[in-house]
Amino acid sequence: MLDGIDDIDWAELEHAYGPADDVPGLLRAAGSVDAGVRDEALEELFSSLCHQGSIYSATAAAVPFVAELAVDGPGDRLALLWLLHGAADGTGREYQQVRRAVAVALPALLGLAADEDPDVRRTMVWIVTACEEASLPLLPLLRARLETEDDAEVRADLVTALGLLDVSPDTRQARNRALLSAPEPLVRRAAATDLLRTAPLPLPAALVESALDAREAAPADETHHPWPGSYRPLTDRLMDDPDAALRAVERGLPLAWELTETWRDREGDVLPWLAEAAKDAEDLCQVARVGAALDGGEPAPWLDPHLRSEDPALRVAATHAAVRLRVPGALGLVLRLMDELPEETATLQLTPFIAPGTVVPAAVEVFGAAAEPVARRVAAGPRAEWLDVLLHFPVLAAGCMDELVRLLPASAGVLGALGRAAGPSAARALRVRAGAGDLTAAIALARVTGDTGPVVDVVRALPDAVARRAAAVRVAGELGPPAAALLPLVEERLKAPDRESRADAAAAIWRVTGRTHDTAPVIADQLARHGDLHDPHLGALRALTAMRLLPAAARPAVEHISTSPRRVVSGFPCDGTPHPDLEARKLARGLLALTG
Repeated sequence: MLDGIDDIDWAELEHAYGPADDVPGLLRAAGSVDAGVRDEALEELFSSLCHQGSIYSATAAAVPFVAELAVDGPGDRLALLWLLHGAADGTGREYQQVRRAVAVALPALLGLAADEDPDVRRTMVWIVTACEEASLPLLPLLRARLETEDDAEVRADLVTALGLLDVSPDTRQARNRALLSAPEPLVRRAAATDLLRTAPLPLPAALVESALDAREAAPADETHHPWPGSYRPLTDRLMDDPDAALRAVERGLPLAWELTETWRDREGDVLPWLAEAAKDAEDLCQVARVGAALDGGEPAPWLDPHLRSEDPALRVAATHAAVRLRVPGALGLVLRLMDELPEETATLQLTPFIAPGTVVPAAVEVFGAAAEPVARRVAAGPRAEWLDVLLHFPVLAAGCMDELVRLLPASAGVLGALGRAAGPSAARALRVRAGAGDLTAAIALARVTGDTGPVVDVVRALPDAVARRAAAVRVAGELGPPAAALLPLVEERLKAPDRESRADAAAAIWRVTGRTHDTAPVIADQLARHGDLHDPHLGALRALTAMRLLPAAARPAVEHISTSPRRVVSGFPCDGTPHPDLEARKLARGLLALTG
């Protein structure tokens, strides 16, 4: 056994951890009569040859010996076949070489397709399918196995394999339609899933119902499936058709959040299902995001248990959801929360992606001037987490100047927004911080006093050239013409290797100079060259909207953002704020209206 293993120069080959000179010893150990030795060797082989799905030059060389051990070795046949499947299904520069090696080994393995262990038979089906076109000569064997196989799981896998490999669409569809009435739910599900994979959109409603019926009878988690890239899990394919996905939600599949993250204007459809399923703060943050897209204003009695919870996180998250949904009395809920749980309301981080204290700023964002009672409560006892509230109420901010100065540097943005109304005490405090190198304070100082010298000094004093250029772009973008002294640094940023940095620099140059002939094309290029689910769309759209220009190069992208039924900007991570895709679409439509 393992003849020829020493004829290979394993040290010239590589696996996940470097030179593969340890592979012969591991293969010999995998053929040991000692089960413990085999287990340890197989674990090492998996980690080295198929590391997290990656394969290597040593993987191809090891395949014939792994196949030999699977057929004639003393044990662990299933684990050895799993290793072969991992090799055939792996990714890496050598994937074609590895897959050919598995395909060459297949004839010696075919007897295992009738092994007494159904798990061995299933894994053989996976291996054959992973070899894709190299396995086409084995189609008659798969068809014959489907006729004689009596295990439902193996039969279902054979249906999927034949669907992926069969070169005759008519044969495949006829077989699968007949199997929609098979007695085994798993087989019916596999047949329906394969039919849906190639069905035209919108997906046929009757076929969707058949698939959902079969899934209901035989639920399965397809998060990790054994099939090649041409396979589409049922839930993935249903998500290609929003009405089919909604029907799946109505039938009990937990796809409501994925549906509204994939498709636009589905918030009203999914809200009842998200509300019913909400159990923790993260769920309620999803409800808040969905609610932000709706008119709201309706009572939400299903929130009451969460609002009365002894868990502070649930109470804060439920109040945030009430605000986003504009539930009657939501502002009163915020005030009560500030009274009863002041520390938690300010500092609790509901999920790893949410900044603390978001419910109070959200109340002002949603209700505007009507949220003045909340803003007064903030002004009476300012906290760093809530200072953005005072941006909307400058009179209240001016009335708590001593506290704002005390809260520097967190309050620099508010003081800067007040401008000269911030007064001399704020100016002195900002100047001290600017002198210590605080860029945010220096920007605020420029707004309060008109003196840009300190902010220019802070930027120029930065030790790193890239940091200096990035800081100059930020200052120019925020201050506009008063930042003209930093223009040479901003111009240098136009040579940055990435489009986002170049576009940011171009927008900043426009803010300082008003030039559009050499800045708008740079921003348009950034917008035009990126695909969907790309956040920098927003910055480019804001800049072009401010310029009131739409270069021809960017028009197709803007039209797509305006009209796409799918999300164009990613909503990850969910922090309970409005979906950024909503702003992208609004900006795109506004820009098209501005420019004709």
